[in-house]
Formats: sequence, structure tokens, C-alpha cells
Amino acid sequence: MRTLHCLLTVLLLWSPAVGREVLVDNVNGDDRFTGQLARDPGGMGGPVRTLAKALRIAGPGDTIILVKNDAPYRESFSLTGRRHSGDSQQPFTIQGNGAILDGSAPAPAEKWESYKGAIFRLRSRPMAYSQLFLDGRPAVRVFAGQSAKSPPELQPRQWCSLEGRIFFCVEKSKLPGDYKLSYAHDQTGITLFHVERVRIADLTVQGFQVDGVNLYNSAREVSLSNVTCRGNGRSGVAVGGASQVTIDASLLGNNGQAQLLTLPCSEAYLGNTRLLSNSAPGWVDQGGRVYIDGKRVKGGRDEFRPAAARERKP
Repeated sequence: MRTLHCLLTVLLLWSPAVGREVLVDNVNGDDRFTGQLARDPGGMGGPVRTLAKALRIAGPGDTIILVKNDAPYRESFSLTGRRHSGDSQQPFTIQGNGAILDGSAPAPAEKWESYKGAIFRLRSRPMAYSQLFLDGRPAVRVFAGQSAKSPPELQPRQWCSLEGRIFFCVEKSKLPGDYKLSYAHDQTGITLFHVERVRIADLTVQGFQVDGVNLYNSAREVSLSNVTCRGNGRSGVAVGGASQVTIDASLLGNNGQAQLLTLPCSEAYLGNTRLLSNSAPGWVDQGGRVYIDGKRVKGGRDEFRPAAARERKP
């Protein structure tokens, strides 16, 4: 009997870890629920409403599954430590299913002030980086010079950022309130700190003041698969010290300073991924090691469009 007990103990210790699934629905969910079932009319097992709640109840190797709705998930979150890590059998996973994580906020019409002619300016909060959206997409940006004291010439529906203000040019007989304008508001979409074996898939991250995804420090064996990072103030993805990421079948574009930013002591592996130069260099190299399709490259890139990458618009 003792031998059988020991054998069962060994089997339990060596059996692969199976993580739980936590369902999130930002329209029909409720943070009083447990997130175990897609629907549970008679109990409390239905989806939770927020990623914040899902991350509080999730543990190592779990999978957080987002329901895609017309409404974006207006949250930002951090993955930290062992609780939000996986193991060799089961990564900690955020499965987006095509959902959007959005850090933007409406630009209040009453806060715009007239600057000169058809140009108006907005100072909403202290910002190191800015992004302006028109009808939910990044507006056409004109960059001011480093020593500029006044905004450059702007055509209607164009904008620029200068000295902590957003400048926007309106069309004839219109005011800023006549447009559907929003701006990057929350700091960073997803921050990873001291985690390992994390997978983020099928998710769009947009409208954050600094970075869409920031591997801040010691985020190891992180995978971004079919992820779009667009319209963030600094970069789509920033890879910090002692972090390691694989970016596959993804698209980074329309970010303010870099689509991909790599910092010292980091490693980034790109496969079948597009880095656009439509608003900033595709890759800004500030250190670390970068491999594109298995080949070590250095020095940054204006743009990278692998032939096999899917033609998606940012």
C-alpha cells in the first residue's frame, strides 16, 4: 500500500500542469462572477467583465480568454512575477480573439483653444508622447523640428505635437468639436515585469501614451503572435533589459517614435512580422540583439515587410 501511495505521489508531481481558463466579456460579463463559463444564467460562473479581475483570480499557467465585442477593452494591465508566468508545459496566455485594448480618451471639445487661423490647440494632461485619432484611426501627423517654437504648416485634418500641446487644423467653417477626435491617454497597454513563458495572441493594442506592449525588465520567453500595435505615443513594442520576446505574424505601425524599440541586454526574434515606417522608423535600435527570420541584424530598420506577411492595415 505504501508503494502504491508513493507511486501516485510521483505521478502527480510529474504530471503536466493544466492551467485554468478565465473568460472575460466587457459587455456581458460581471466582476462578481468566477469567469469559468461563457454563460451561466443560474449562477455565478459566467465571464468576468474586466481584465483587472481576471488577472486577480488567474494563476500560473492559466489562460485568459477575451470575448471580442464592438466595444474595445479600455484598460491597461501588468503581468508580474510567478503568478502571471507559465512553465515548460503551459504558458500563461492572453487569448484576444481579435479584441482591441484601447488607451485613448475623447478630446473634450471645450478644452480646445484657438491658436492661429484654422489651428486649435489642446493641453489635456502632461504628455511626453502624443497621438491624435480622427474617427478612431491615427490622424495625419506633421512633425515639428526639435528646436521649433511654433507648429509647422498644417493642412486641414492634420496635427502636430509641440511643447506638451496637440495642434489640429480644422476645415473651413468647422471647429474641433465637429470632429470625432480622441487622444492617447493611458500610459502603457501591457507591461511585463519579471515573468517567463507568456503568450499574447490575436490582440490589437492601441491608443496608449507611451508603449503598446512594454517588456520592462526580465520578461523571458514571451511570445506575441498575431498582435497589432498601432497609434501608441512612443512605440508599438518596447523590449527592455534582460527581456526576451518572439514576435510572429504581427503588425506594428502608426506609432509615434518607433514601431519596435529595443534596449540594452534585450533579445527580440521576429518572424513574418511587418514593421512599418509610416509614422516613425520600423525599428529603433538602442541596444540588445535582434533576429529577423533567424538572422542577426543591427542598426535599426526604416521598414520591414516580409513577403510572407499578411497584408493588413494598421
